Amino acid sequence: MVKHIVMFKLKEFASPADKTAKMQEIKTRLEALIDKIDVLRKIEVHFNCNPEETWDIILETELDTLADVSTYANHPEHVAVAKGIIGPVKADRACVDYEI
Repeated sequence: MVKHIVMFKLKEFASPADKTAKMQEIKTRLEALIDKIDVLRKIEVHFNCNPEETWDIILETELDTLADVSTYANHPEHVAVAKGIIGPVKADRACVDYEI
């Protein structure tokens, strides 16, 4: 089993409400991928509650193999969220994959 963890820092928003709404949209769209990408075993999105830290969003997924991580990453449904929803508001991204 492979855990695929991604953290996102978002760009500045006009208001905290705008940022919160976008974060919720990202969460909803990413978590909906569980029903669209068969290699996903688990997907959860959480928000950082500590304003002293850098990252805004953490994505945690579980897949059977590293090859499945690639399948997930290149799946059209994932690409649509990554490029269409997250991409325009993403300031930075960090990722780690590890076996459990």
